[in-house]
Amino acid sequence: MTESTKVEFRYRRVSEIDDITDLVEMLFPGNRNQQHAAARILLALKTSSEPMPSMSHLEREHSMSRRTLQRARAKLARLGLIEHLSPLNARYGGQHGWKLSSRMSTALRQLADRIDDWRRDIRSERREKDERLVCVLR
Repeated sequence: MTESTKVEFRYRRVSEIDDITDLVEMLFPGNRNQQHAAARILLALKTSSEPMPSMSHLEREHSMSRRTLQRARAKLARLGLIEHLSPLNARYGGQHGWKLSSRMSTALRQLADRIDDWRRDIRSERREKDERLVCVLR
Protein backbone atom coordinates (compact mmCIF):
# COMPACT_ATOMS: atom_id res chain seq x y z
CA MET A 1 0.00 0.00 0.00
CA THR A 2 1.34 3.45 -0.89
CA GLU A 3 1.53 6.31 1.54
CA SER A 4 -1.16 8.96 1.43
CA THR A 5 -0.67 11.83 -0.95
CA LYS A 6 -2.94 14.09 1.05
CA VAL A 7 -2.49 17.69 -0.02
CA GLU A 8 -3.98 20.65 1.81
CA PHE A 9 -5.46 22.35 -1.28
CA ARG A 10 -7.68 25.36 -0.76
CA TYR A 11 -8.29 27.71 -3.65
CA ARG A 12 -7.71 30.81 -1.50
CA ARG A 13 -4.45 29.38 -0.17
CA VAL A 14 -3.00 28.89 -3.67
CA SER A 15 -2.84 32.63 -4.33
CA GLU A 16 -0.92 33.09 -1.07
CA ILE A 17 1.88 30.69 -2.00
CA ASP A 18 4.93 32.89 -2.21
CA ASP A 19 7.93 30.61 -1.74
CA ILE A 20 9.05 27.03 -1.40
CA THR A 21 8.13 26.79 2.28
CA ASP A 22 4.52 27.69 1.49
CA LEU A 23 4.46 25.08 -1.27
CA VAL A 24 5.80 22.24 0.88
CA GLU A 25 3.43 23.15 3.73
CA MET A 26 0.55 22.67 1.31
CA LEU A 27 1.94 19.41 -0.10
CA PHE A 28 3.02 17.88 3.24
CA PRO A 29 0.52 19.18 5.82
CA GLY A 30 1.42 18.47 9.42
CA ASN A 31 4.75 16.75 8.75
CA ARG A 32 7.62 19.15 9.41
CA ASN A 33 10.33 16.54 8.72
CA GLN A 34 8.97 15.74 5.27
CA GLN A 35 8.42 19.45 4.59
CA HIS A 36 12.10 20.06 5.34
CA ALA A 37 13.21 17.11 3.21
CA ALA A 38 10.99 18.13 0.29
CA ALA A 39 12.20 21.72 0.42
CA ARG A 40 15.83 20.53 0.41
CA ILE A 41 15.16 18.21 -2.54
CA LEU A 42 13.42 20.92 -4.56
CA LEU A 43 16.11 23.51 -3.83
CA ALA A 44 18.90 21.09 -4.70
CA LEU A 45 17.25 20.19 -8.01
CA LYS A 46 16.49 23.82 -8.79
CA THR A 47 20.13 24.84 -8.41
CA SER A 48 21.55 21.78 -10.17
CA SER A 49 22.43 22.21 -13.84
CA GLU A 50 22.33 18.45 -14.50
CA PRO A 51 20.18 15.59 -13.21
CA MET A 52 21.12 14.57 -9.67
CA PRO A 53 22.10 10.86 -9.68
CA SER A 54 21.67 10.46 -5.93
CA MET A 55 20.17 12.41 -3.05
CA SER A 56 22.15 10.68 -0.33
CA HIS A 57 24.35 13.75 0.17
CA LEU A 58 21.24 15.65 1.34
CA GLU A 59 20.87 13.17 4.23
CA ARG A 60 24.36 13.93 5.49
CA GLU A 61 24.42 17.67 4.80
CA HIS A 62 21.05 18.41 6.41
CA SER A 63 20.79 15.70 9.08
CA MET A 64 17.77 13.94 7.60
CA SER A 65 16.88 10.29 7.96
CA ARG A 66 16.99 8.17 4.82
CA ARG A 67 13.35 7.14 5.33
CA THR A 68 12.11 10.73 5.56
CA LEU A 69 14.08 11.72 2.46
CA GLN A 70 12.82 8.71 0.50
CA ARG A 71 9.19 9.28 1.52
CA ALA A 72 9.36 12.95 0.56
CA ARG A 73 11.07 12.09 -2.74
CA ALA A 74 8.45 9.43 -3.51
CA LYS A 75 5.57 11.82 -2.86
CA LEU A 76 7.15 14.57 -4.96
CA ALA A 77 7.55 12.05 -7.79
CA ARG A 78 3.93 10.83 -7.48
CA LEU A 79 2.71 14.41 -7.56
CA GLY A 80 4.78 15.06 -10.68
CA LEU A 81 7.07 17.75 -9.28
CA ILE A 82 10.21 15.68 -9.82
CA GLU A 83 11.03 12.80 -12.13
CA HIS A 84 13.71 10.16 -12.45
CA LEU A 85 15.61 9.96 -15.71
CA SER A 86 16.69 6.56 -16.93
CA PRO A 87 20.03 6.21 -18.70
CA LEU A 88 18.14 4.26 -21.37
CA ASN A 89 16.01 7.28 -22.26
CA ALA A 90 17.41 8.75 -25.49
CA ARG A 91 15.53 12.00 -24.91
CA TYR A 92 18.07 13.04 -22.28
CA GLY A 93 21.15 11.65 -24.00
CA GLY A 94 21.79 8.81 -21.59
CA GLN A 95 21.78 11.02 -18.50
CA HIS A 96 20.32 9.52 -15.36
CA GLY A 97 19.17 10.90 -12.04
CA TRP A 98 16.51 13.19 -10.64
CA LYS A 99 15.31 16.49 -12.08
CA LEU A 100 12.47 18.95 -11.65
CA SER A 101 9.49 18.01 -13.77
CA SER A 102 6.70 19.88 -15.51
CA ARG A 103 4.22 17.01 -15.13
CA MET A 104 2.28 18.52 -12.22
CA SER A 105 1.96 21.98 -13.75
CA THR A 106 0.91 20.48 -17.08
CA ALA A 107 -1.69 18.26 -15.39
CA LEU A 108 -3.09 21.19 -13.37
CA ARG A 109 -3.37 23.31 -16.52
CA GLN A 110 -5.20 20.47 -18.27
CA LEU A 111 -7.54 20.05 -15.31
CA ALA A 112 -8.28 23.78 -15.24
CA ASP A 113 -8.98 23.74 -19.00
CA ARG A 114 -11.33 20.76 -18.65
CA ILE A 115 -13.20 22.39 -15.80
CA ASP A 116 -13.58 25.58 -17.84
CA ASP A 117 -14.76 23.57 -20.87
CA TRP A 118 -17.23 21.64 -18.71
CA ARG A 119 -18.56 24.84 -17.16
CA ARG A 120 -19.03 26.51 -20.58
CA ASP A 121 -20.45 23.47 -22.36
CA ILE A 122 -24.24 23.76 -22.44
CA ARG A 123 -24.91 21.34 -25.29
CA SER A 124 -27.87 19.11 -24.58
CA GLU A 125 -26.11 15.87 -25.63
CA ARG A 126 -23.31 16.53 -23.16
CA ARG A 127 -25.82 17.32 -20.42
CA GLU A 128 -27.67 14.08 -21.15
CA LYS A 129 -24.46 12.06 -21.00
CA ASP A 130 -23.52 13.70 -17.68
CA GLU A 131 -26.97 12.88 -16.30
CA ARG A 132 -26.62 9.22 -17.30
CA LEU A 133 -23.16 9.01 -15.71
CA VAL A 134 -24.43 10.53 -12.47
CA CYS A 135 -27.23 7.96 -12.34
CA VAL A 136 -24.64 5.18 -12.60
CA LEU A 137 -22.99 6.46 -9.42
CA ARG A 138 -26.06 5.77 -7.30
